[in-house]
Amino acid sequence: MKDLAVDGASDQLGLSGVAFAERWGPARLRSTLARVAAGVSDEVLRSTAHNSEYAEWVAALQSAIAQCGRPLNEALALLEGVAAGYTRGASSVRADLVWSGPSTHRVPVRSTAQVLIDVVEAAEHDVLLMTYSAKPYPPLLAALIAARGRAVAVTVVVETIQGAAGAIVGAEPATAFLDVPGVELWHWPTEQRTQAGAKMHAKLAVADSRMLFISSANLTHSGVGKNIEAGVLIHGGSAPMRAVEHIRELKASGSLSRLQVGEPGAATR
Repeated sequence: MKDLAVDGASDQLGLSGVAFAERWGPARLRSTLARVAAGVSDEVLRSTAHNSEYAEWVAALQSAIAQCGRPLNEALALLEGVAAGYTRGASSVRADLVWSGPSTHRVPVRSTAQVLIDVVEAAEHDVLLMTYSAKPYPPLLAALIAARGRAVAVTVVVETIQGAAGAIVGAEPATAFLDVPGVELWHWPTEQRTQAGAKMHAKLAVADSRMLFISSANLTHSGVGKNIEAGVLIHGGSAPMRAVEHIRELKASGSLSRLQVGEPGAATR
């Protein structure tokens, strides 16, 4: 019975390692394991984490190591295997071209409209969207609302009318997402822009740091369906995670700020 309990705890340790690698990447998992092997204390490991969320993940990994019932060297070896396996899996990358506008029979391509929905529907934990302009696009809104029903976190970074300096007319882009319950809206405040005329012009969608769609298309009906727009959908590799990490750091540094409904220049109904 003791062996069964140890095996169960070891399975949990492996799952903890996989979750850590999926969230922070195999390189950070290896770095943490190396510090544990070097005898760095639990307190120092947590206190030197670059943010509170990462510190919580480190603490959870340390707890799993302590409770697995294996000698420390065996536990670390198991987690090293997890990191190596995740690296091999992440190195398998597939890229597909994606287009909006007219299609051709000779060259089959994926449509922007369908890929956007596919990315959102594939998400199990979080979705990140970025767009310069946005108008309510019912299929995308329905997919985002369904994602929230699965407890998927939805973050959208948009340009504002103020930031666009007259290049965007009509409603604030953020209003296109106000029907999505619990959506987090972010923007690039004008006071953070050191270059005159700088715009928040990125357009992308990321699901779970493992699927990245980069496109020239804004999240509008014209951008998704009418215009000729081009993009690429990337499965696997480091690019999806790096995109999410970059946005996370822009938030942490204050370059991006939360956009509250009703604040001056923000989304209003």
